[in-house]
Amino acid sequence: MKAPLRKLSAVVVGASAGGVEALLNLFVGLPGDYGLPVVVVLHLPDGRESLLPDLFARRLALRVKEAQDKEVLQPGTLYFAAPGYHLCIEADGSFSYSREEPVHFSRPSIDYLFDSAADVYGSQLLGILLTGANQDGAAGLYTIKQRGGVTVVQDPQEAQVATMPEAALALHQPDYILPLRGILALLTELDSRPC
Repeated sequence: MKAPLRKLSAVVVGASAGGVEALLNLFVGLPGDYGLPVVVVLHLPDGRESLLPDLFARRLALRVKEAQDKEVLQPGTLYFAAPGYHLCIEADGSFSYSREEPVHFSRPSIDYLFDSAADVYGSQLLGILLTGANQDGAAGLYTIKQRGGVTVVQDPQEAQVATMPEAALALHQPDYILPLRGILALLTELDSRPC
């Protein structure tokens, strides 16, 4: 099932095992002036500083940073969730942190980000779930779908670890099941939609 392409306000992405390589392959093709904010939860061990912003900033044209509490989302920026905190998007388009209990043994949790983003952006949200070894993100992606957003699952046959994409597919039929190159093409096309 294909969702009609439309003007979007934000992109949220979840990944776990195999996610660093998948995200690098996905985002290396996006231009520095990409018109949407992109927010990523990649499962990280608690209590350690994340090296993801530095790693990705050296490889991508996009501006890359760790999301900060109370910071307002900006287009053309790739945000990573900080380790040890759930990342939430508030109604005013800013981030907030939470130390609530882990979800599917993860904090930050993909479900937590996806649920909050779906509440804020509704049909103007694109949710993408990539490779991973647990079920985090499956329920959140379904919430995005229920709120009218566009949902994408990485093709499980391509995913380094298929558990997470398969968990999402067990809950609902997403708008797109694509390999990474197809997700990049979709991101590029959605960015080019007229206002």
